[in-house]
Amino acid sequence: MELPVNTKGVFRLGILISGSGSNLQSIIDKLHRGPSGIEVALVISDDPEAYGLRRARRDDIPTAVFPLGDYPDREEHDIAMADELEKHGVDLVVLAGYMLIVTPALLDRFPYRVINLHPSLLPAFPGASGIEDAFVYGTGVTGVTVHFVDEGCDTGPIILQEVVEIQYNDTVDSLRERIHAVEHRLLPRAIELISTGKISFDEKNPRRVIIRD
Repeated sequence: MELPVNTKGVFRLGILISGSGSNLQSIIDKLHRGPSGIEVALVISDDPEAYGLRRARRDDIPTAVFPLGDYPDREEHDIAMADELEKHGVDLVVLAGYMLIVTPALLDRFPYRVINLHPSLLPAFPGASGIEDAFVYGTGVTGVTVHFVDEGCDTGPIILQEVVEIQYNDTVDSLRERIHAVEHRLLPRAIELISTGKISFDEKNPRRVIIRD
């Protein structure tokens, strides 16, 4: 399994978003054009009104919009996105609040080069409502996971996780706010680990990610 590593002095990210782009902003603030050589090369959204596109444009980062309804099916949609990502020389694709499941049409073009951020401790509470599901279930803890993307829904090998306690007086909104704060730290950290070659897979268990830090 060959993982992307920064061997050229520049490590180019393609960020996929669907909404406000707060995690995109954390990547821009912590990593973009900094000493690590990481650069946000392209921001893609399925929603032309996504606020995250404005965040990218403020920093002169190229953007592209691929509304799902403009394509006959999901495969054609993801082929078009993959073409655009390749055109910008992207080394790693980051799903940062991207609300569509990515299909093999894109994954096969970027093997082990697509990661996702999920607001729960996977494999618990996968899917689009991970925060709400954990809160309603009544569990005492939830958290944040960064993982590689495979063809399933939030099923790829886990890179990093961090626990977030669900407090007695929490609401869904207060829990979401604390989870977002962890996301803003964990996702840039995972990107740095990958770009510097500190991530590998256990030969005996390919689902187990090894971090050399």
